[in-house]
Amino acid sequence: MMQEMWTILRILNWTKAYFEDKGIESPRLDAELLLCAVLGMRRIDLYTHFDQPLEKQELAAYRGYVMRRAKREPVAYILGEKGFLDYTFAVTADTLIPRPETELLVEKILAVIADGPLDILELGVGSGAILISLLLKRPEARGLGVDISEGAVAVARKNAETLGVKDRSEIIVSDLFEKVPEGRKFDLIVSNPPYIPKKDLAGLSPEVQKEPLGALDGGEDGLDFYRRIVRETRTYLKEDGLFAFEVGIGEGAAAADLLVQNGCGAARVFLDYAGIDRMVLAAKEGTTYADKIMEIGQ
Repeated sequence: MMQEMWTILRILNWTKAYFEDKGIESPRLDAELLLCAVLGMRRIDLYTHFDQPLEKQELAAYRGYVMRRAKREPVAYILGEKGFLDYTFAVTADTLIPRPETELLVEKILAVIADGPLDILELGVGSGAILISLLLKRPEARGLGVDISEGAVAVARKNAETLGVKDRSEIIVSDLFEKVPEGRKFDLIVSNPPYIPKKDLAGLSPEVQKEPLGALDGGEDGLDFYRRIVRETRTYLKEDGLFAFEVGIGEGAAAADLLVQNGCGAARVFLDYAGIDRMVLAAKEGTTYADKIMEIGQ
């Protein structure tokens, strides 16, 4: 009896239907990404080779990926990597998965900071996507990334080495400013802190619930980490420095007010692709960064 043949197109169609039945939001895309990883192809290659049959070992590897995804494990964790801007970052269950909204934060920062020597601090470095991307886009910059998670720090260090900025970055285990050297002043302090209100955690998608709780839980109102960070910002930010936050839904005004109350009088909220508060950039009034924050487009 002949063994049943699974071609690329057939298995994609089957997986799409299977993922739809499991309630997965992007069934076709996820099926394609997983199959690309198994076959070493680009997505376009799947359709130029649609009638290519899969080998036994390829089917076995793909089946393993599909079963993991059916249990709502994020694709990025299954593949161990995630694209961010022009780069690919290793990710694990110790790190938050970089998102397109965070790309916008980096792009806003780049619209404000010029080329030249810069000292950057990222609080809650995670995979290193923000800090490392900024270092890659600004070749004369140096950076310090901190995270309370030893696992996340290990991943960020690996990404810094892989992407060629190891010599311009230091990534350490620290609870926010705890291990940041006293007296060191930064041109830019950036953070994508935990900002989801505790009451909303249970309603997150199964995929997001598999990400580190410590990178999600922002306390009762989602603002706990903003309050902690802003209290010490002036100690570590240069007088003419820039501060940048990612924020949760409806948190932009509150985060901006915290910064204004603590000396960053020029604070502006920026929106994401869906028109939702997503970023706050702030600087001391009268500085070059303050002017640029107000000049750049929404």
